[in-house]
Amino acid sequence: MRARRLELRLLAVALVTAWAAAAALVLVAYRPGGPLDILVGLTMLAPLAIAVVAVRWPPVVRGQGAFPLMVTLGVLSLLLLIPSIGGVLNQILALGSQTLMPSLEAAYPWVLALIGTSLFAAFGLTRTLDGGTALRPRRLAVGIALGMAIALATGAGFAAVAIANELALRDDPTRAAGSRFGPIGTDAPTPTCDASLATVTTARVFIRLEGEVDLRPIGTVDISGVRLGDEFRWLAYVATDRELGHHGEAWVDGRAFVRTPALPWRTTGPDPGADGSLDLRATKVALPDDYRITAEDRGEEVIEGAPARRCRIAIDGSIFRAAFPQVSWLVGNADLGRWRGQLDYWVFLDGQLGQIAGTINGAAFDVQPDALQGTISVLLTATERGRDVVIYPPAP
Repeated sequence: MRARRLELRLLAVALVTAWAAAAALVLVAYRPGGPLDILVGLTMLAPLAIAVVAVRWPPVVRGQGAFPLMVTLGVLSLLLLIPSIGGVLNQILALGSQTLMPSLEAAYPWVLALIGTSLFAAFGLTRTLDGGTALRPRRLAVGIALGMAIALATGAGFAAVAIANELALRDDPTRAAGSRFGPIGTDAPTPTCDASLATVTTARVFIRLEGEVDLRPIGTVDISGVRLGDEFRWLAYVATDRELGHHGEAWVDGRAFVRTPALPWRTTGPDPGADGSLDLRATKVALPDDYRITAEDRGEEVIEGAPARRCRIAIDGSIFRAAFPQVSWLVGNADLGRWRGQLDYWVFLDGQLGQIAGTINGAAFDVQPDALQGTISVLLTATERGRDVVIYPPAP
C-alpha cells in the first residue's frame, strides 16, 4: 500500500511540475495584452492547485484493476500536457503570436488534461473524506462527479476571463492606429482557414530558414525583400555548411537581376524569375484553395496587435522545396520527398496571408554522410501589405 501511495504521489508531482511550467509560460510570457491580461495568467494557477491536492491526497486504491486505472489516468493527463506546453513554448520563442481564443482543435488537449488531473485529485479527496480502503461504486461515482465539477468550474473560469479580456482588447481605442501585420480595431471576424486568400498587391517580406542534422545546426538563410505585384527585389545572407555570403534576385521593369557571393548584381535577361517571388510563390505552391479545405483551425491570435486566424496543414518535403527553393542553400540537392512536417499560416482581418511558420524532418543521409535525422524550419512574414512601395533596379 505504501509503495502504491508513493508511486501515485510521484505521478502527482509530475503533474504539478507540468502545470507549473504551463502557468509560468502563460503568466510571464504568453500574454496578448488587455485589462485582464494578468488575470488570464492567474487562472492558470487553478490547475496547479488541483495537482497539488493530488500530491497531498493521492488516489490510493486497492484491487488489481483499480490501481492501473489510476496510473493510466495520471499518465494520460501528463502525456496530453507535455506536447501542449511544448507548442506554447515554441510559439513564444519563434512565432511571436499570442492566442486570443483558441479553437476547439487547439484547446481539447488542455481540456482533457484538466479533466484527467481533476479526476485524479478528486478520487484522492473522496477517499480521504469517505475513508475506507477500496474504490467502491459509490465512491467512484462521487469521485467522478467531484472531478467533473472541479474541471468545469476551472475551465469556465478561464474561458470567462479570456473572453472578457478579448472583448475589451478588441474595443480598446488605442489599438486603432494599425499594425504592420494588418488591420486592427474592427469588429469584423477573422476569415476561416478555407476562405479564399485576398490578393496581396505589395508586401515587405522576411524569410528565415534554419537547418539541423542530428541536433547539430547546419546553418541559416535570412532573406529580406519587397514585392510590388509580380515585381520583387530581395537579398539573402547565407551562412551554412555549404555557402557563406550574399545572394540576391530581382525582377524590375521587365528585367531580371541576380547576385552571388562571387559576383555583384547583373542582368540575366527578360526572365520573370518565378522562384524569387517569396510570399507569392509560397502561397501559390503550399496554400492553394483546394489544399486548405482540410486545414486545422488553431483559433484566433494576435501578432503585434493585429488579430489573425491561425491554421495548420500537413506538408511534405517536395512541396516545401517548391514553396521555398532557397532551402537548397541548406541541403543542396538532397531528396526531401520522404520528409514530412507541417505549416502554420495566419490570415488577418483583411483576408490576406501575413505569416507562415513550419518545420519538416526526415532521413538526412543525403544531406550529410552518416547522418540520421534532419530538420528544416521556416518563418515567413509579409508585412505592410497594400502600402505604397517603390522597387528600384539594382545597380550593376
